[in-house]
Amino acid sequence: MNTPASAPSADAADVLVLGAGPYGLSAYAHLRRLGIRARILGDPMSTWRSHMPTGMFLKSTPAASNIAAGRPGYGLADYCAQLGTRPPTGHEQVPVDLFNAYGMWFAGELAPQLEPTEVTNIAQDPAGRFHIQTNTGERFTVRSVVIASGLIEHAYVPPELAPLLSEPTAPVSHSADHTDLSAFAGKQVAVIGAGQSALETAALLAETGALPTLLVRGEKVQFATSPHAPSTAGAISRLPKPEGPLGPGWSLMAVTRGPAAFRHLPDATRLKAVARILGPSGGWWLRERVQGAVPIRYGQHVLGAAIDGDGITLKLAGTDGQDGTLHADHVITATGYRITPDSFAFLSPSLHTRLNRVASWPRLGPDYQSNIPGLYFIGFPSAASFGPLMRFVCGTAYASPRLAKALLSRRADYRG
Repeated sequence: MNTPASAPSADAADVLVLGAGPYGLSAYAHLRRLGIRARILGDPMSTWRSHMPTGMFLKSTPAASNIAAGRPGYGLADYCAQLGTRPPTGHEQVPVDLFNAYGMWFAGELAPQLEPTEVTNIAQDPAGRFHIQTNTGERFTVRSVVIASGLIEHAYVPPELAPLLSEPTAPVSHSADHTDLSAFAGKQVAVIGAGQSALETAALLAETGALPTLLVRGEKVQFATSPHAPSTAGAISRLPKPEGPLGPGWSLMAVTRGPAAFRHLPDATRLKAVARILGPSGGWWLRERVQGAVPIRYGQHVLGAAIDGDGITLKLAGTDGQDGTLHADHVITATGYRITPDSFAFLSPSLHTRLNRVASWPRLGPDYQSNIPGLYFIGFPSAASFGPLMRFVCGTAYASPRLAKALLSRRADYRG
């Protein structure tokens, strides 16, 4: 990837794109294509390079794993063609290493000006201009900010375990903290969760020589139905379901094709849909790697934990009313990501106070703009407004064109 020899001057951009994952890269590509002066700051593909375990597969299909560029020639298959390799197709799994390399190629092609710099503070003056500070000491001003900062700052650890994280050597972590699970070979590892991350983490641990135990709050684990499995349902249930980027089904089709309509649903309905439509569940290819291969304890609620020698002891309550304990060398919480009132620590206290939210999530208009003029959110933080599609790469095809069009319409203000 090309990196500029010197940082752009303070007046070289009208828009800041904060974040260099799929959503940030896609947004920047669309803005630059329209001639909008923009800067993009962030560690490219950081979530994928530094917070996903080796051996992981994307939950989305190959067709749903393209970063929208606003022009042809920059999809996953195009990258594979550059390599001279056959791209995954149909329902084949996309390896995380392949997707990460694709994202880095996309960045090099369409965002060569990307600056691997961290934004430490964003404030707004009475005239509506945003004042940006970075960890390099640079200060500059823009008219609009697009926050595409990804998942990692929103990693959720249950409150029963969170206090232990203050101890540097505590044997507790989030699934996003690991890229090489082989370090746990021969160790007892408790994995908390029942979604894709928990199930895949447990499977990879077992396959790399660790001794995982999966702790699940519910009474069963859900897996998607294999696209290759013959139907055993009745005649009505065998009617073909619409196929979409997140899988087959009417509800999935609705959230992938109707983000604009989703935004008009009542707040409680939207929040419930974001929490339930897509999870917790595992990809169909994980079933045989988990069932019979990883011990699972159902109906388990973590009441507390205590460091015990070099390991940790969990205090558990079962749905049958029986309490118990589990000793492990390490606990991995694969408990997902949540927007909280403290999210977006780089926003000034004034912006935090002024930001209109729905259950901590930013409340967004049809163009991804918050109630603060010029402040936009895309990707995961926009899911409560536009639906679960925004949690997946394929959501860039919906978000980026609308965002870019909105910012283009503001260009007269930039020149004012």
